[in-house]
Amino acid sequence: MAEEVKKKKPVDTNSAKYKLGKIAGDAYADAIELKKQGVPIAWVASNFPVEIPETLGIATVYPENQAAGIAARGAGERMCVEAESDGYSNDICAYARVSLAYAKLKSCPEQDVAMPDVLLCCNNICNCMIKWYENLSQELNIPMIMLDIPFNPDYEVSDAEVEYVAAQFWDAVRQLEDLFGLKWDEKKAAKTTEYSCRSSKAWLAATGTARYTPNPFNGFDLLNHMAVMVTARGKQEAAEAMELLNKEYEENHKEGKSTFRGEEKYRVMFEGIACWPYLRATSKGLKDRGINMVTTIYADAFGFDYDNFEEMIKRYCSVPNAICLEKARDKRIKLCKDYGVEGLLVHTNRSCKLWSGFMYEMSRQIGEACDIPVVSFDGDQADPRNFSEAQYDTRVQGLMEIMGQKKMMAL
Repeated sequence: MAEEVKKKKPVDTNSAKYKLGKIAGDAYADAIELKKQGVPIAWVASNFPVEIPETLGIATVYPENQAAGIAARGAGERMCVEAESDGYSNDICAYARVSLAYAKLKSCPEQDVAMPDVLLCCNNICNCMIKWYENLSQELNIPMIMLDIPFNPDYEVSDAEVEYVAAQFWDAVRQLEDLFGLKWDEKKAAKTTEYSCRSSKAWLAATGTARYTPNPFNGFDLLNHMAVMVTARGKQEAAEAMELLNKEYEENHKEGKSTFRGEEKYRVMFEGIACWPYLRATSKGLKDRGINMVTTIYADAFGFDYDNFEEMIKRYCSVPNAICLEKARDKRIKLCKDYGVEGLLVHTNRSCKLWSGFMYEMSRQIGEACDIPVVSFDGDQADPRNFSEAQYDTRVQGLMEIMGQKKMMAL
């Protein structure tokens, strides 16, 4: 008897998942088409203020997002090796290596993007971005505009830091106006701000439904939907899709449903960037054990909600990678306590050596403050040569056993 072919579930084109996936996918195709029409294209760092290019009508491409897509589709190693063949060290960020390889080849079947006319760099996500974008600038012979957001050793953002960053914000606007003959439009800026804040509020509300038990979503949904918050949060369609996502999660809770398949036995926080080449393996390793990743700091990192210009600048100065250990730790502790987290799974990302070292002590403090076990595994965001599925599986198994013992002791 012929083996039965499983029928795929029909795609619901009215679902938030479909709409968010389409927004993320269309961003690449749209930029390529706009490039043909003569619209300026910017390659942009993920935490650069979207309010600037969106208001000025500059089409955007996010190299980090592109590199994640390339890695998830299996081409991370090929592109990294390509960059290494030109002398770039295996020790530098895999996202940077993928991006530098693309700048050379100008093509990658796994994810093509429009080539840039300008680079918009911001170092509140990572200081490596500066050298990465400087190299792109030289390789492509195009201007780079830098927004320097210093690491803040204090708990709050000072007036001096706001003044320093705000001046650079307007200087970046002036440079782009001069480069491309554009003009800042306050009405359009207000609309961009409105959509960005709507997207952010809905995104934070959606991720906040993790307060429910069981969680109405599979935590790995966050990693996929986060792409829209990076690439399109200043657009109307993003705001509407995020609001729909929050509505769906609330409905899931009321109806006792979840996008997490199976029984939710344990709840963990995932720390670190996703291992995109092994995303299915990392997700399956948790799901098969009834472990749901209910939160990650990177989800909240792209929720920029504010009421005025000064607050907007403070938000860009307060992303998780630009703040002191104490504040970064306290943000994570709050997430763990608010969402009933029972364990912390830490990805020691080879591409982020300094941050990973920083995370060792922070993770210890989080585990102590929340009385939860902490385990870590080695990996990388885009280079599969640095990930061991066996090691990951062993660490997750150990985490599950400790969480199980704690549950038994609590009975």
